[in-house]
Amino acid sequence: MGREVYFKTSLMNNLVSVIVTTKNSAHTLPLLLESIKAQTYKNIELIVVDNNSTDETKSLAKKYTKKVFNKGPERSAQRNFGAQEAKGEYLFILDSDMELTPRVMEDSVETAQKTGLSALVVPERTVGEGWLVKVRQFEREMYMGDMSIEVARFFKKDVFFEFNGYDLRLTGPEDYDLPYRISKKYKIGRAHEYILHHEEGTTLSKLLARKYYYGSQGALYAQKHPELIGVQGNLLFRKAYLENWLKFVKQPLLGASFLLVRSLETIWAIAGFISAVGVGGFVKAVLSSFSR
Repeated sequence: MGREVYFKTSLMNNLVSVIVTTKNSAHTLPLLLESIKAQTYKNIELIVVDNNSTDETKSLAKKYTKKVFNKGPERSAQRNFGAQEAKGEYLFILDSDMELTPRVMEDSVETAQKTGLSALVVPERTVGEGWLVKVRQFEREMYMGDMSIEVARFFKKDVFFEFNGYDLRLTGPEDYDLPYRISKKYKIGRAHEYILHHEEGTTLSKLLARKYYYGSQGALYAQKHPELIGVQGNLLFRKAYLENWLKFVKQPLLGASFLLVRSLETIWAIAGFISAVGVGGFVKAVLSSFSR
């Protein structure tokens, strides 16, 4: 047996616990679960943690795994509960509107094993039809390789628990909070295969409502990590936009649409932030970001 074959065979001994959080996800969940089933890497434990769905989410999930649980009140609690039930050496945290390309799991395990890294960003691509999806695609492509914006989803379980998992007080910013805390001690790497993020059902009203909610949640995140406000909290003037100026030249209508949507997102996020901390708290946060 050659060295490379032996290495790949030894990988199969590493159980990966895939944790999927759901809430009324019957429309998108089957595509994700089928893509997990179709992975080239087979040593997978699937855990679905639902949050009081009123549709067929739970019954659909039970066709793929016996490990279907109910937990709330928010996504961070669902994820941490799933991690507590996990038996694997690695945890892979997924949302119900995702789809895995066939080698995502194999590549993530192989990358983690070869590099010795404790957490990995698995790159994502937005897919789907419609104007808003194209805007989201335009945006996400600018963040490829930007570790301040892309978030880690693949963790060694012992490292996940070393940092106490996701902050139960956060919903939305928890995706940034945990990897950032881990990065202060361990290096975070990047896998090569892609997650496909289906955003066909996103409407502008839903997007803005989500930004308002995440803005209100971001107040606590800003208190925890004021040094990140200027990088992650600045939705409209990010370094990635300047570095990708040629995209705006080549696709002016899409670029203009992106700037319009981003401006509206910024307004709604600021409104959400102010709803949580008041105008004075918002001004204090802004001044703090400029002083760093």
